Amino acid sequence: MAVLSQVNVPLSNLRAITIVIVVAFHSVLPYLASQPADPFPFDAPPYRWIAFPILDSQRWFGFDLFCAWQDVSLMSLMFLLAGLFTPSSLGRKGPRTYTLERSWRIGLPFVFAVGVLSPLAYFASYRLTAADPSFSAFWQHWRALPMWPAGPQWFLWQIFLLGAVAAALHAFAPHWLRALSTLVARVADRPLMFFIALAALSALAYVPLAMAFTPWEWTFLGPFSFQLSRPLHYVVYFFAGFAIGSHEHSILRPDGPLARHWLAWLAAAIASMSVWGGFTSLTLPEWQASAPLFRLASALAFPVASAAAALCLLAICLRLLQSRDRLLDSLSSNAYSIYLLHYAVVVWLQYALLDVDLNAIGKATIVFAAALAASLAASAGIKIGVRALVSRHSEPQDERAIANQPR
Repeated sequence: MAVLSQVNVPLSNLRAITIVIVVAFHSVLPYLASQPADPFPFDAPPYRWIAFPILDSQRWFGFDLFCAWQDVSLMSLMFLLAGLFTPSSLGRKGPRTYTLERSWRIGLPFVFAVGVLSPLAYFASYRLTAADPSFSAFWQHWRALPMWPAGPQWFLWQIFLLGAVAAALHAFAPHWLRALSTLVARVADRPLMFFIALAALSALAYVPLAMAFTPWEWTFLGPFSFQLSRPLHYVVYFFAGFAIGSHEHSILRPDGPLARHWLAWLAAAIASMSVWGGFTSLTLPEWQASAPLFRLASALAFPVASAAAALCLLAICLRLLQSRDRLLDSLSSNAYSIYLLHYAVVVWLQYALLDVDLNAIGKATIVFAAALAASLAASAGIKIGVRALVSRHSEPQDERAIANQPR
């Protein structure tokens, strides 16, 4: 089975753009106009501070539109990218070595993020409503929670699990993966057909769960959390990425029809997002109390908007970001570490700016720029330290393999 074997510059740049969007998304959350005026109580269900640790008095509705777009598209794209590079890793290492290395590169960081970084970030949220703002009091309240919030790192355990499933299929049922790759290869020059198939499969995976559980509800089992409407939707995107990554000549060619028609995909993304937003607004503020027809229309619009937005960003990067750039290269190669490290920095910066006399755009800009710079610097420093530590005991690491880790 042929796989992507060389670094694709537009896709490397896409990793950089994606991690920038991730940091920007978390940076603007306290300033959404749709959120209540007061911070969420730490000990009371439904524990909405997990998603919105800090709420500031300064708000701007433009951030609501940005976050709505990213809620529809960003995580789907990240699962697709995680799947995209899996065939290459499996082909080089084999299922056993691949799974063992994923345990080290994803499992161990997940444990560290859950055990250290997540409590560190949410300590700031606790202080907003606490009678006793000390860390010891926070730790008592934290241990009393019915879950162990993982923050954005919930993504890690899910891609680890999906990677393990892919490795098992590679070892014991490779014909299933070959059949999937063959199907996607047939639409290599027909991105519209790929879009229709992706949206249709996503609808089958998403709509029944959204209608049953609402699009927003989460469930928790200790540090393992997931959005009840989306687990199968993310499975679709992961294995769609896997199928694309199994072929050198996929729809992601920089000179292919997807890239050439990036403006059309941009228009489709804006139109489908507007439709989803319009239908979804009819289901607010209470999903279950809204008309069933409105709920169904909103649920059906989500897979279309998600697929269009993901393909739009892919098309733009394939068409417009074909050249290497030092900053984008740095962001791309450090994207995984930035993802792990940025959240605590973001939350504490938002906390520090609460009493600063500045508008929402100004605060969000400071948080975003400082968090991205600090996370990038910390990632680069850690990487240098680790290389120096292991250089005497192992061969130099494959830079391409590091860059191709999921984000």
